[in-house]
Amino acid sequence: MNIIKYISIIALTMLMLSCGHNHTEGDGHDHGHDHSSHSNTDRHDHSSNDNFGHHDDHGHGGHTEGGLHLSQAQAKTVGLEFGEFSSIKVNDFVKATGVLGLPANAHSTITAKASGIIVGNKKFVEGGFISKGELIAYLENPEFIEMQQQYLEVKAELALQKLEVDRQQTLSSENAGILKDLQQALAKSRILSTKATGISKQLEYLGIPTKSLTSDNIKDRITIYSPVGGYISKIDFHNGMYAERSKTLMDIISSQHLHLELDVFEKDIAKVRQGLKISYNVPALGNKMFEGSVNIIGKEFDNKSKTVRVHGHLEGENPQFIKDLFVNAKIWLTDTTVNALPEQAVITDGATSFIFVGYDDAEEIEFKKLAVIAGSTIDGYTAVNLVDSIPSGMKIVTKGSYYIYAQSKVGELAHEH
Repeated sequence: MNIIKYISIIALTMLMLSCGHNHTEGDGHDHGHDHSSHSNTDRHDHSSNDNFGHHDDHGHGGHTEGGLHLSQAQAKTVGLEFGEFSSIKVNDFVKATGVLGLPANAHSTITAKASGIIVGNKKFVEGGFISKGELIAYLENPEFIEMQQQYLEVKAELALQKLEVDRQQTLSSENAGILKDLQQALAKSRILSTKATGISKQLEYLGIPTKSLTSDNIKDRITIYSPVGGYISKIDFHNGMYAERSKTLMDIISSQHLHLELDVFEKDIAKVRQGLKISYNVPALGNKMFEGSVNIIGKEFDNKSKTVRVHGHLEGENPQFIKDLFVNAKIWLTDTTVNALPEQAVITDGATSFIFVGYDDAEEIEFKKLAVIAGSTIDGYTAVNLVDSIPSGMKIVTKGSYYIYAQSKVGELAHEH
């Protein structure tokens, strides 16, 4: 908008100067004179103007064969500043797209540890969150009572058998007993101990502790807890349902293992390495940016898409969990030091970019336009590569380039007129 403003004002002024004079006798435009007189006048007038036919009596930047000129006063008025290149670190990046994914071990299935009737289950919905250790439901079965009863009976029998072993050992030490009786007592004791241990393990597996088990606290149900925290992806049970052993009751997806699955193009994969930082956003959830890092670089090349899969860890705040949502990402490469100029010093006109240079200590500053290759812009500075070297003694215009550019465009308009 500033360029358009400059061009419009200055162009109007130049056109008025070029076309708005009244022709009077003797002003050099008397058409009644002969051709020779007219030619002499034209030559005289041309010598008092610049080489493009634009006289600079009105304080505007002059255009000559050497380029655009401004006086020091004009340069000060428009706030022109000169400077040199700055060395800054520009962090280049590789673009990638992908999804929010989960590894196979992030999926958990809750099954019935024994056959029984589902009772007292909480109300869950698919997509809801469930915490690790949260109660899901109870499973009732009379067999649970029988197992606890059997365990207590074996445990009591084992205690009695240990007493018999002690008695036989005492008799044997006094040569009053029979060795065979001691051996039989020991064998029976070991059998009962093994049986008690087996039943105890089964009860512990069902969630019934045996250390504190007595005839007064026998349970008729077992409790089903969630072994992990996550989001419920499937529910397949309800109150009163008879569940067979190993019946799937619920599927859970753990969001703790949520990660990035990015596809990096073949031409860029050599630049990517483990540990590089990733910034990404999930378009479906807005423009907020999130952070991550490269964790694993895949070893399989996709011939169809010409990409390699890169897995990334999520860092800091995570986006709302929805599996397989599309993401846009940038994988940031190693910092590199480059020559850069303030963003406003670099002018882009169509497909070309350029800067202005000049002698900042001259009374009449002459400017030269130099083509450049513009790179990334970071924090207001643009990386710049010169196509041609800067003439000796000239400095770079770091502020006011757009004014000079506008003046040069006005010059072009005046030439056309």
